[in-house]
Amino acid sequence: QEIEMATENFSEKLKIGEGGYGPVYRGKLDHTPVAIKVLRPDAAQGRKQFLQEVEVLSCMRHPNMVLLLGACPEYGCLVYEYMNYGSLEDRLNRKGGTLPIPWKIRFKIAAEIATALAFLHQAKPEPLVHRDLKPANILLDRNFVSKISDVGLARLVPPSVANAVTQYHMTCAAGTFCYIDPEYQQTGMLTTKSDVYSLGVVLLQIITARPPMGLTHHVQRAIDQGTLCELLDPTVPDWPMEETIFFAKLALKCCELSKKDRPDLATVVLSELNRLRGLGMDEDGGDFFNHCLYQ
Repeated sequence: QEIEMATENFSEKLKIGEGGYGPVYRGKLDHTPVAIKVLRPDAAQGRKQFLQEVEVLSCMRHPNMVLLLGACPEYGCLVYEYMNYGSLEDRLNRKGGTLPIPWKIRFKIAAEIATALAFLHQAKPEPLVHRDLKPANILLDRNFVSKISDVGLARLVPPSVANAVTQYHMTCAAGTFCYIDPEYQQTGMLTTKSDVYSLGVVLLQIITARPPMGLTHHVQRAIDQGTLCELLDPTVPDWPMEETIFFAKLALKCCELSKKDRPDLATVVLSELNRLRGLGMDEDGGDFFNHCLYQ
């Protein structure tokens, strides 16, 4: 009943998104803004298993993961913290006329995404593979802290549904197959390196704000020809070119076709992204985004 009231009976006007697993609504519970994801009917599974998985996921807390606040097994609903600034996809595309994201914040966001992925991959008893990393699933709070959403959704639904959603992304959903590990497409084997591939594509979008289709090819060619500056998001006037070229090359390594050629996330990708992030931090601890964005 609370969920129905919070979403005004799942009103279309409160709908803020539609994922592979079902629609997402904005609402308020106990005067707190929340996002409510309603799993598709075919994605529902046994109440006991649903609650067990919710318990596991709600215990997995990390500052760069969207917080799962609770669940309603009757409706197959998941209740998450509400993220004020929407998705990275919408902010890169400046949907609604938002201001461009400065390069310093982009480098920070990149390091945060990698940090959250590394945390998931270190989960016990076995690593948690996100499966669906893309800018639409990376959300931003009011301080431009980025958080990965839809963590563990593949575990909340029957395996057949999780696989069907991934297959759908590969075959039907425009553009989303661009994030899916080509080795997985051939073998059906998902590994943590599958997330590294997706991360590589996201990193390229962070600096170019371009669609994912053919992006690795375009960036590689631009680097070879010394014209990367022409591919970078033109709304940012002051890209530090040496660091940005390094960033792009790191992203391309993540996008190697064979997983054995992709760098290790924790020891290579994350440490380099943290180094680049450090370049953007100023002396007062890096709280620069307010004057960058709202001057």
